[in-house]
Amino acid sequence: MKKILITALSAAITFLAAGSASAEIEETRSIKTATPPLLVIVTSEDAQVQLMSMVLTMQSAQQGADTRVLLCGPAGDLALRDAPSSVTAAQPPKNMSAQGLMKTVMQKTQTQVEVCAIYLPGKGLDQSALIEGVTAANPADIAKVMTDKYTKIASF
Repeated sequence: MKKILITALSAAITFLAAGSASAEIEETRSIKTATPPLLVIVTSEDAQVQLMSMVLTMQSAQQGADTRVLLCGPAGDLALRDAPSSVTAAQPPKNMSAQGLMKTVMQKTQTQVEVCAIYLPGKGLDQSALIEGVTAANPADIAKVMTDKYTKIASF
C-alpha cells in the first residue's frame, strides 16, 4: 500500500512540475515575441526633439508597441489648445508640427497622451486648456508603468 501511495504521489509531483515548466516556457515565449509597452517622456522645449519624439512614438505604435506619452515642463505646451508657435510650426522635411503629429499619433494608434500632474497648476490652467484626448497624469499610474519590468522608457 505504501509503495502504491509513493508511486502515485511521485507521479502527481512529476505531472505538476511538467505542467508548471510548460506554462513558464509558454509565458517566456509570449513575452519574447510581444512588443513591450513604451512610455515616451518628453520634456525638451526644442521643436525638432519634440517632433522626433512623436515620429518615434508613431513608428513604435505602428510596430505593435502599446505606447503612452508623458509631456512635462516645456513639452507640456504640445497639449495646449492655445499652443505657442514653437509646437505648431511646420518643420522639414514633411512640413509637420510636433503638435500636429501628436494629434495624428493619438487618433491613429490609440496612444494615451498626458501632461505631468504639476504642469497645469504650474501654468495656472485647468483641464479645459488641453486639446481633446489629453489629460493630466496620475503619478501613481505613471509610476506603475515605469516600474513594470517589461516597459521600455524613452526620454526626450
